[in-house]
Amino acid sequence: MLALQKQRIVDLFHTALAPLVAGTDLQPTVVLERPRDPAHGDIACNIAMQLAKPLKKNPRELAQLLVAALLADPARDGLIEAVEIAGPGFINLRLATAARQEVVRTVLQEAGQYGRGALGVGRKVLLEFVSANPTGPLHVGHGRQAALGDALSALFEAQGYDVMREFYYNDAGVQIATLATSVQARARGFKPGDANWPEPAYNGDYIGEIALDFLAGKTVSASDGEPATASGNVEDLEAIRHFAVAYLRHEQDLDLQAFGVKFDNYYLESSLYGDGKVLAAVDTLIKAGKTYELDGALWLRTTDYGDDKDRVMKKSDGTFTYFVPDVAYHIVKWERGYGNAINIQGSDHHGTIARVRAGLQAVDLGIPTGYPDYVLHKMVTVMKNGEEVKISKRAGSYVTLRDLIEWSSGEVAPEQIGQPRDLTRGRDAVRFFLISRKADTEFIFDVDLAQAQSDENPVYYVQYAHARICSVLAQWGGDEATLDGVDLSPLTAPRETALLARLADYPEALEHALDELGPHQVAFYLRDLAGELHSYYNAERVLVDDLPTRMARLALLLATRQVLRNGLSLIGVSAPLRM
Repeated sequence: MLALQKQRIVDLFHTALAPLVAGTDLQPTVVLERPRDPAHGDIACNIAMQLAKPLKKNPRELAQLLVAALLADPARDGLIEAVEIAGPGFINLRLATAARQEVVRTVLQEAGQYGRGALGVGRKVLLEFVSANPTGPLHVGHGRQAALGDALSALFEAQGYDVMREFYYNDAGVQIATLATSVQARARGFKPGDANWPEPAYNGDYIGEIALDFLAGKTVSASDGEPATASGNVEDLEAIRHFAVAYLRHEQDLDLQAFGVKFDNYYLESSLYGDGKVLAAVDTLIKAGKTYELDGALWLRTTDYGDDKDRVMKKSDGTFTYFVPDVAYHIVKWERGYGNAINIQGSDHHGTIARVRAGLQAVDLGIPTGYPDYVLHKMVTVMKNGEEVKISKRAGSYVTLRDLIEWSSGEVAPEQIGQPRDLTRGRDAVRFFLISRKADTEFIFDVDLAQAQSDENPVYYVQYAHARICSVLAQWGGDEATLDGVDLSPLTAPRETALLARLADYPEALEHALDELGPHQVAFYLRDLAGELHSYYNAERVLVDDLPTRMARLALLLATRQVLRNGLSLIGVSAPLRM
């Protein structure tokens, strides 16, 4: 339902309620919903059932009073066609035909802005996602984070929020030391399985590539970093570490570029140590009396804040546990003015939530108890040729994001061998698939399905709806700008009514997706809209001889194309003109 229409109907209900609640302290909130069964009408309201008890009336009798008032109100003319009572007191409304059709005009006038709102104007939000250790290429789990985080960021932006997309590099700690020793071993000529191969180590082929470039004195740089030139000295472990981190940050930049994801800021874990943020956070916690020493270690009283046990902050060897820099990092987020922060991470991070939030409460800076919010996603299983794919030769132990994009793009045509490859098709499939389920559900990514050009492939199904409309408009060959003012009254066929209703649902679909931090709702909506379009196309001819009907139907198609384009853009998927 269009926002203006919704507000007008809410106002009608308030007018009808005014004499009934006069002299009471009641301030009723009118909630409008779409009935599950379209046969029940366009809009349902349960206000009579909510107010029956406080007004000491039978809910159906109260509903009858409200219906009578609604029907008698001249403000309903042209908006509400019929009002009915169902069950114990539900009030079902049917929109007037012209009110249903108005969505076409609204979409064509607002174009790319249709569906956007102003709920977040003047508010800031920081979304942290991917945040991969710079120890290897991005894997499919990082890809799910990237798809979720970027789509969720777009949903916030669509409601007027000032959005910061941030990538947090864990460029300090044990895993970075392991990276350095692994590259050093390859530079010395050793390989996995050799007697002198270190344990633990990273075994992928990419470690050998880094070692070769280090020995060759290559220069690499990340998108936001200073260039790092290799010294070639295999004995200089710090030089190897510096080069390897820069090398892998650059590789991850290429992965993200192939995926079409851009970040506004990159934050280095190492800077928290270099700037004294970690020590400052620990000192604050000690002074606040939230810590104690036991067995040579420093503990945080996280049980004071709902954790199941206290947690070690600093081990007996003097090193900090991994959640301590996380606490310092989120203090920095808060101090930067991001009172709304969301982390998109794998479900294996579930255990860190309580201790990070406990640490933030313990510093007593006024940080809310639920800060930051988390969206945790489960694993992605990759299937190819009917079998599970567990490893990538290059990565050594997992499927990389770039593998998934390349596989989903299909086979390389013989004439394209050796030429730069267009990965748009693969990127679109991976993007769409990875947000098409709730984040907290496990997901099977079927590469064969992603390549399929059939209705079973959801991204193809949606994109084909867009391309199908483009084909009809091209066949018509007229000026699309003239469709903005056409008479829409011929749009009365059942499939037209269903398509009009789906177009009107788009703004609320975006609001619901944002409310539950679930961009999968956008994918669901697009599949439903595409389904309505295909059903309509199969039921009705568009380019009929009757001019008013033809022009109205072309306007309906043009509006549908715009909404498909808007929704696909939000989730980072292209809207092809032909397929």
